[in-house]
Amino acid sequence: MQKINIAQGPENVTRLILGCMRMPSLSVEDASKMIQTAYDLGINFYDHATCYGDGEAEKRFGDAISLTSVKREDIFIQSKCGIRTDKKIFDWRRENILNSVNEILARLKTEYLDVLLLHRPDLLFDPEQVAEAFDELEKSGKVRSFGVSNTMPMQIELLKKYVKQPLKINQLQLSLEQSQLIDQDLYMNNKTTDMSIMRDGGALDYCRLNDITIQAWSPLQHGMFKGMFIDNPEFPELNKVLQELADKYGATKAAISIAWILRHPAKMQVIAGTMNPVHLTEMAEADKIELTHEEWYQLYLSSGKFLP
Repeated sequence: MQKINIAQGPENVTRLILGCMRMPSLSVEDASKMIQTAYDLGINFYDHATCYGDGEAEKRFGDAISLTSVKREDIFIQSKCGIRTDKKIFDWRRENILNSVNEILARLKTEYLDVLLLHRPDLLFDPEQVAEAFDELEKSGKVRSFGVSNTMPMQIELLKKYVKQPLKINQLQLSLEQSQLIDQDLYMNNKTTDMSIMRDGGALDYCRLNDITIQAWSPLQHGMFKGMFIDNPEFPELNKVLQELADKYGATKAAISIAWILRHPAKMQVIAGTMNPVHLTEMAEADKIELTHEEWYQLYLSSGKFLP
């Protein structure tokens, strides 16, 4: 499994991440098999959030990892806080960040997080409160690196004015079908298509300019949570090209779809959210596939885009 270094953050992390959002659906024994499968495939990065099953995903992981051969020091555990489903608010206040981390660590049964991300922007966030929380978490050793998710460039700039720690990760949605991060540059100043609308403040280029690693979530999804585009009759041309390349590389359509993201020179990580060991094994083949320049565009255009 190929590894990358996150600038001023964790080093030697895998390009594929096991996303644990669906882990509450597994028994402790099956969760341990999933963790072990990822580790045996070479994946050393695990992603969580407080809102995944209202903490159940973290708890299941914490109970299950003791049944594996995985050593804590050999992996990277990341979690996110800020979404409070109990109150239906987003909350980046100092007290909530600190309490959330304490609860995360208890559920995961670990003494520290390798990475903490702020999960979707709190519209009332006070950057000075965030800075205070991060200082306390770093000083206590509870969190080693920090970042954000689904956050606009100017919001990151506002945080950076007060936060001393480097913000080195931004977790953003990206797939062949949900490719807004890329589309807006291609269709610049083109009034014939809504794909020219800048919806994220230039997040892709901003992250590249500032050495912020993008973690792509829902790499196989269309819409926000509408399901997979793979083998979906709504995307016949995309699936045709995916199958052709899958046959060429001896892989699955899912692996080709993930390889498309990994081919981008931004050196992104991709979150694989499956809880099926077989599917994860198939998806991990993406790490071995290097699509050509032409194949990357072939896939992009087959997903419904066009060259202006």
